[in-house]
Amino acid sequence: MVNTLLTPQIIARRALERLESNKVMAGLVYTDYSTEFNQVGDTITIRKPATFTAQEFTGATSTQNITETSDTVVLNKHLDVTVDVTTKQLSLDIVDFSSQVIDGAVLAITEKVDQELCQRARDFYSFSGTSGTTPSALSDLTAPMLKMNQQRAPQSDRYMVFDPIAQAKLLELDTLNEADKSGWTAGLREATMGRIMGFNTFMDQNVYVHTAGGYAALADVTAAGAAGAYTMALTSAAGVSVATLLVGDIFHVTKAGVDYQFVVTATTAAAIAGVIAAVAVYPALPTGGFAGEAVTFADVTAGGHIAGFAAHKNALALVSRQLSQPMGGAANYYIATLPSGLSIRVTMGYSMTSKTNTISFDMLIGTKNIHKELGTRILG
Repeated sequence: MVNTLLTPQIIARRALERLESNKVMAGLVYTDYSTEFNQVGDTITIRKPATFTAQEFTGATSTQNITETSDTVVLNKHLDVTVDVTTKQLSLDIVDFSSQVIDGAVLAITEKVDQELCQRARDFYSFSGTSGTTPSALSDLTAPMLKMNQQRAPQSDRYMVFDPIAQAKLLELDTLNEADKSGWTAGLREATMGRIMGFNTFMDQNVYVHTAGGYAALADVTAAGAAGAYTMALTSAAGVSVATLLVGDIFHVTKAGVDYQFVVTATTAAAIAGVIAAVAVYPALPTGGFAGEAVTFADVTAGGHIAGFAAHKNALALVSRQLSQPMGGAANYYIATLPSGLSIRVTMGYSMTSKTNTISFDMLIGTKNIHKELGTRILG
């Protein structure tokens, strides 16, 4: 009978093939799929990629130490798709089963992985573009490039991610679609964005949409805080707001003609008479700190933005660990693993009462922005 082919091993391998072919963000970021645990509860320690400085050779080499650092990531996302398949439905052959069950289940999981990674864009502190306005000009490509260069991000392994509307607008630019001049026609034939200004450029339907806290609607705010601190006080001149700021809210403080950009790293307490006494931010305040300089919130008018972004591969991390064997014996489950270590578990069960097979696809992940300097938001 055909349904004897539907073992957990075969289904898991098919699922892994779909997972590998459908992933977008998972193929762009730093990944840690190690089977070795260094954890306390669901928090694990991952190794951050070492960084070096290219030095000019002047007759003798200068040795650089390999300083490997670490970060913690919480494995807090147990992604699962569980489906019931009746005995009658199992009369389908393996090809139909793949397209009708496996593809849909794995697509849902890869979509969720994409969402989790795209949401990490809210941790980037630098930004360009205009909140509420879709990127549509050449400057929307050169501005994030400039930000990345100013933040000393490596030239290799850079990428940009835009939402579908921004992709459509940018592909209208003569610079990108004049195939007769550039010799590159994929943008016209396939609506792909290709490699632009040193960035591999992608569209993702799961680009994060940020809704700002109410305090970000104020236009009369000033900042105060000490140099090197990761907190500051914000004061509204009107002195009436009781609103808050949310994780991911962005603003800049203007001091002596220089704009310093910041991201809120923890949701604040409600303002008291227009004052939020302690706003957790990144990066640290600059030399001299702030003493009443003007604050401008990126979302003061639009109230939020679509967070496209440019980043280096090592900015964001996707961490995954193999799930353990469920109770019930080896015949009821299989874990398929890629050479990279990314894995998906398939578990099967059967109900005698309803004569229904239950098939579960699941994987365990965590995501984090581990190098905020290696990325920048592109507001839309």
